[in-house]
Amino acid sequence: MRKQELIAKFRENHLELVDYIAALTAGQFSYSRNGKWTPGQQLKHVYLCLMPIAQALASKDFILQKFGKIDRPLLGYDAVVENYKTELANGGKAPERFVPEKFDPDHEVELSAQMAALLQTIEQLLDQYTDEELDHLVLPHPLLGNLTIREMLYLMTYHATHHLRQTEMNLKG
Repeated sequence: MRKQELIAKFRENHLELVDYIAALTAGQFSYSRNGKWTPGQQLKHVYLCLMPIAQALASKDFILQKFGKIDRPLLGYDAVVENYKTELANGGKAPERFVPEKFDPDHEVELSAQMAALLQTIEQLLDQYTDEELDHLVLPHPLLGNLTIREMLYLMTYHATHHLRQTEMNLKG
């Protein structure tokens, strides 16, 4: 997937999650079944996961100095997603800094606006990267280790859909 196509899919999947959750009633927004995250927490988790990516993307020099370049063949979308699913199946959990607290439905509009702004920031930052940089510069992932920026975008593109599906399933209670 080339850069512009990937950015478009990344945006589309995240906006689908935001729009779905924005359409929920206050009761649905706060609903939790079997200890699962509420829809509000799902959205906040995705937001928390994107924040450090946006911060890192602000400086190619920072990424290069802190994390370097990948020293293995590039993984495709399907391989990244399968590795992530395997980690989750083996008990992988979000690190504490990405675990959202209970979320007040009165703040949903604010969170949706923050998410939209963050997505726009990430898109603008990605426009400054070449395809080659996306394929070689590294960002760390807490479960999957070092990923190229492109691989991280593959993962985050899937991640939004993963949390949308979790939200849909939990609401079917």
